[in-house]
Amino acid sequence: MVAPVPIARVVRSGLEESVHLGDVAVCDARGRLVARAGDAGRECFIRSCAKPLQAAVALQAIGDEALPDREVAVMCASHNGEPVHLGAVRALLERAELGPEFLRTPPRYPLDPDEMARAQHRHPLYGDCSGKHAGMLLACVRAGWNVDTYPRRSHPLQRRVLRAVGRAAGVERPRVGVDGCGVPVQGMPLRAIATLYARLGEPSSLAGLESDAVRAVDAMLAEPYLVGGRGRVDSDMMQAVPGVVAKEGAEGLLCASVPSMGIGVAIKVADGRPRAAGPAMIETLAQLGALDARHRRVLEPIARPAVHGGDDVVGAIEPVVAIRRR
Repeated sequence: MVAPVPIARVVRSGLEESVHLGDVAVCDARGRLVARAGDAGRECFIRSCAKPLQAAVALQAIGDEALPDREVAVMCASHNGEPVHLGAVRALLERAELGPEFLRTPPRYPLDPDEMARAQHRHPLYGDCSGKHAGMLLACVRAGWNVDTYPRRSHPLQRRVLRAVGRAAGVERPRVGVDGCGVPVQGMPLRAIATLYARLGEPSSLAGLESDAVRAVDAMLAEPYLVGGRGRVDSDMMQAVPGVVAKEGAEGLLCASVPSMGIGVAIKVADGRPRAAGPAMIETLAQLGALDARHRRVLEPIARPAVHGGDDVVGAIEPVVAIRRR
C-alpha cells in the first residue's frame, strides 16, 4: 500500500502550520491510470460524488417527463440550502405530489451561513441531499415503487443505482455502506471513481444510461450554482471552466470530469478536511494542462484560499501536490 502524499499546506504569517496528505487518481474512460499522486488504489466511499449517476438512474425511472435544468441539477447537488435550491427541491416534490415529510434526509440547518441564521429549526428540506432524495421520490412515483422505503438497499431504485455505479466504475462488487443522508453508498478504489468520472464525460461508455447521464451532466453545466451554491468549489469550478464537471463529496473527496481530455480526476484528502481538496484539484488540473492562464486567475480563490488573522489576510492554503504520469 502506497502512503498518502502532501497535497496542500496551510501557511500563516510565513509559518507552515499544517500539511494535508492525500491521494490523487487520474483515469481515462477505459479505466487506464493516466496519472497519480499517492495511492490511486486507496479504497473509499464515493459519497456525494455518486450523485450525477444516481440522478441518471432516477431520470431513467422518471421517463420522458421534461424536467427543467434547475430541477435536474439539484438532483445532483449537495446544496447550500439557499432559496434557489429549496425552490427546485419543492418543485420536484410538487411533481411527485408529495410533501416534504416524505423526504428521508436527516433534519438539518442550511449549509449557507446566511440561510442558517434565518432558519428557525432543522428540517429535512434543508439537508444538502434533499434534491437527490426528491428526485428519488419522483422516480418512485413514476415507476410505481414504494415511496416509504426508497433509502433501503433492497429497494428497486437502490439496486439499480448499485448496478449502475459498479458498471460505470468498472467494479464488479463495490463495498456497500450507508451514506450520511441514509441511502446506500458504494466503496471502491480511488482510480475506479476517477474512471466513473471519465465515463461521465464519454457517456457512450455508460451502457443503458447514456441519454440520462447526458441529461444529468448537461443540467449541472447549465445550472452549476444549483449543484452547490455560494462559496462552493464545484459550483465555482463549473462556472469558471466551461465543459468541466465537478462534484464535491464528504470526507474530503472531490471529483472532476474533463471531457476535452477524456479523463476523470478523483482526489481524497486523508484527514477528510475539504479545505485541501480545492487547491489540490486546481493544481492537478493545471499540471495536466486542463486549465489556461485565464482559468487559473479566475480560480485563484480556490487554488489558494486565504488564511485570515482578524480582518486581514495573513496567509493561504497552498497546493503542493505533484502528480506522476504513467
